[in-house]
Amino acid sequence: MRVLKLVQLVFISSLLTGCIKKTDKSKPNIVIIYADDMGYGDLNIQNPNSKIPTPHLDNLAKEGIRFTDAHSSSGICSPSRFALLTGTYHWRRQHGIVGSFGKPFFKDSDVTLPQVLKTKDYTTACIGKWHLGWDWQLKQESQSKEGKVNEYLPEDIDWSQPIKGGPLDRGFDYYFGDGTINFPPYAWVENVKVLEAPTEKMTRENIGFEIKEGKWEFRPGPRVKGWNPYNVLPTLTRKTTEWINKQKGNQPFFLYFALPSPHAPIIPNDEFDGKSKAGAYGDYMVQTDWVVGQVLKALKNNGFEDNTIVIFSADNGPEHYAWQRAVEYDHYSMGKFRGLKRDVWEGGHHVPLIMKWPDHIKASLVTDEVVSQVDIMATLSKIVGADLPDNAAPDSYNLLPLLNGEEYQKPLREATVHNTFDSKWGIRKGDWIYINSSSGGHRDMPEAFKNLTGYTDFDTEGILFNMKNDPEQRTNLYNEYPEKIKELEVLLETYRNQGFSVNRTTTSSK
Repeated sequence: MRVLKLVQLVFISSLLTGCIKKTDKSKPNIVIIYADDMGYGDLNIQNPNSKIPTPHLDNLAKEGIRFTDAHSSSGICSPSRFALLTGTYHWRRQHGIVGSFGKPFFKDSDVTLPQVLKTKDYTTACIGKWHLGWDWQLKQESQSKEGKVNEYLPEDIDWSQPIKGGPLDRGFDYYFGDGTINFPPYAWVENVKVLEAPTEKMTRENIGFEIKEGKWEFRPGPRVKGWNPYNVLPTLTRKTTEWINKQKGNQPFFLYFALPSPHAPIIPNDEFDGKSKAGAYGDYMVQTDWVVGQVLKALKNNGFEDNTIVIFSADNGPEHYAWQRAVEYDHYSMGKFRGLKRDVWEGGHHVPLIMKWPDHIKASLVTDEVVSQVDIMATLSKIVGADLPDNAAPDSYNLLPLLNGEEYQKPLREATVHNTFDSKWGIRKGDWIYINSSSGGHRDMPEAFKNLTGYTDFDTEGILFNMKNDPEQRTNLYNEYPEKIKELEVLLETYRNQGFSVNRTTTSSK
């Protein structure tokens, strides 16, 4: 009888063990969750006056390190995504976004993060918003409408052909997404094929659904019949958790989950309506936080949590609706920073950044070290022991000493370039930021927001701020420190001209 019970216990134990996927701890799994148009102040834990609950993101921050001075490469999406995945400032390639059916942002010679990780036997996946271009098979060129935008019809594209130049040509083993939520084609793409060929043209007049805040902002173009934009975020969430469930514990994986939210169109699903005190956008942020929670839950349920690096950030600051949100709801999506998406002002590129790595990064760490998303490439490469080719990640610093609590030369980055369009440039070194224009903005600030915040304009040729004393960029010191301006101008031109900003021979960042 005792022998029988012992056999039963061993059998039950083996079943329970089989439910938990064993992991190879020598190679941590890596998950990057990349929000779209999310402001620094939309993360509740770093906004004392927030009107939006973000419990999952707050808890993620408490379990890892939160960077309070982190930056995207650009104030718009395609360039920041390129920079994140290559460790290269976007402006070394281009400034603008990839348009509808636009060519790839990449050159085939570019070295990407998933390609580097694959040298260490990682399985790689990209799910969600790509917005870095494809080589679509065109039957004929699109027609220019009123000289503004090229519009394609469903019959202009050969949907039967594989789509080259996308994620699978950049190091990802698997892709699923809708391209870009407000750009055609409005169809699901899996790997290199659309799942269903579009047969209709989406226009601003025939969307077929009500918007909950702002405008739809859809570019016209081909769509699948019955395309429902409210299904996009739930579908991507389901596909992401399903992909995680399929992974095996002895095979390290890298997942780049590029959210379409809280980017416009602002379309929270009905069950999230009224969950914030910041209107429909606030509710959409609550849903975005919930999605993050679903990903974290999937990691935990599959036994991956303890050996997974989770990184959360956003591609740029909040969209222009944030101005009215501050006036109407007293919620400042940009936090205490001046400016929004597209701007060289701080609010255009100062973004949330959280990293969690159990047993390696101490919980509840907060750092004010200036870092950039381009640093993720060198950091993760160092962690997994992958060598970067000489032409790779020319602007990427290794953050591992900071994460490990080791001594390192401060500031870790010599300087950080801020840029969106070719017309305006900023450079941050230590406490100082210089912008080579009288304004860091790319559009006028509404009078209602000016009256609310007391912001004023400047008329000097350039502007200079001490970010330690003046993070809101209110006091222009341009006329008081000419030598500082000259120093920063020279350094900016050096970075732009020499092709790199990290000197590998004098730093340990690679």
